[in-house]
Amino acid sequence: MTKESSSPRREDVRPASPSPRFRKPPLWTVVPAAAALGALAGGVYGAVATPQYSATSYVLVVPTEKSDPAAALGFATAYGRVASQVAILGDAQVWAGVPAATLKANVRTSTSPDAPMISVTATSSDASAAVSMADGVARSLVVNGSHLQTSTNVKVLQFSRAVKPTDPVSPSAPLAALVGGSAGGLLGGLGLLVRPKRRRTAAAYGTVPNPSTPESPAHSAQSQPQPQPETV
Repeated sequence: MTKESSSPRREDVRPASPSPRFRKPPLWTVVPAAAALGALAGGVYGAVATPQYSATSYVLVVPTEKSDPAAALGFATAYGRVASQVAILGDAQVWAGVPAATLKANVRTSTSPDAPMISVTATSSDASAAVSMADGVARSLVVNGSHLQTSTNVKVLQFSRAVKPTDPVSPSAPLAALVGGSAGGLLGGLGLLVRPKRRRTAAAYGTVPNPSTPESPAHSAQSQPQPQPETV
């Protein structure tokens, strides 16, 4: 009766098959998942965020008899750059009814390269406050320009007063959800492109230990120390 070997055979070792319950989803599902998460975040932000209103007032720089249109265009650009400082130093904060820091943070000016006109845009959560801030900064520019008219040879006039806005400029909840979904899908796709490649695992089969071989008599005789001859 032959004794069965206790060492496992190669045929008996099988790779463990993954359970269907714990199977990982395919990689392409990252993009729609990221888009859905972005749309959810954008929709929540659009629903929770306070709506912002924007109002714009326009200031015109007109040359006098001692000046020319080119000089008026240059002074319009200069006034547009220092509008925030002029408003803070002047009475714009008193006319607008807000602190100077609020004017500096929520009022933006822009100029045109073709016309000597300055647009003063104010943003606020209150539509009436946005109108007051835009008109206050524009009025401050007009007053400062009138004081310097003898030296600049240009007149600064308020071309148009700000109109009270009826609709907010901040995105609504559906628009914010659309933007968030697009951004999430884009980020998910970029993540798939730049992800590191996964290294393949080594062998699926386990290693089988080699059976130990008995030591041969000749090898054992060679391994024993030999007596050394004594010299007389």
